[in-house]
Amino acid sequence: MNQNTPSSSKSMTKPAGGGRTAVVAVVALALVAALFVLVPVEWQLWIKALHVFVIIAWMAGMLYLPRLFVYHAEAGPGTPQSETFKVMERRLLKGIMTPSMILTWVLGLWLAWKVFEFQGGWIHAKIALVLVMSGLHGYLSASFKRFERDANTKSGKFWRLMNEVPAVILILIIILVVVKPF
Repeated sequence: MNQNTPSSSKSMTKPAGGGRTAVVAVVALALVAALFVLVPVEWQLWIKALHVFVIIAWMAGMLYLPRLFVYHAEAGPGTPQSETFKVMERRLLKGIMTPSMILTWVLGLWLAWKVFEFQGGWIHAKIALVLVMSGLHGYLSASFKRFERDANTKSGKFWRLMNEVPAVILILIIILVVVKPF
């Protein structure tokens, strides 16, 4: 039997990107550690500005992805429109939403630690709501994977309702940050 047959070469290769992912993770952790240790508190306005920017990018995606799911669910699996939605959803999730969520967390925790010293009930409530928003992000990511496999079972109506959830959470977070009620 030929050693170079497709079936034998598949079993001998490593999964693509495994080593690269580990390197990216190590570099990212090193950069986060450097941010927390080396960046002085005097840079807080720059950090805050960047934090607001990545929040806006994340929330734009959190509000848009469920809307794409509405149209995707209504297009039905296997249609040309469905394939187009898959590309749009993947790019939004992988290219904008997830990187923005990660940067939101990193910069927000820096601000909570260096500027607010984790003091005040509002900051703890805000972090709890950002955890909820991150959980919703995870749910939307899992839902994207179901759409990608043509295995979505939710209706367009369900996704219309889900489209409102990030907005409600965002309103509560904004009130906590601006008003600082406790």
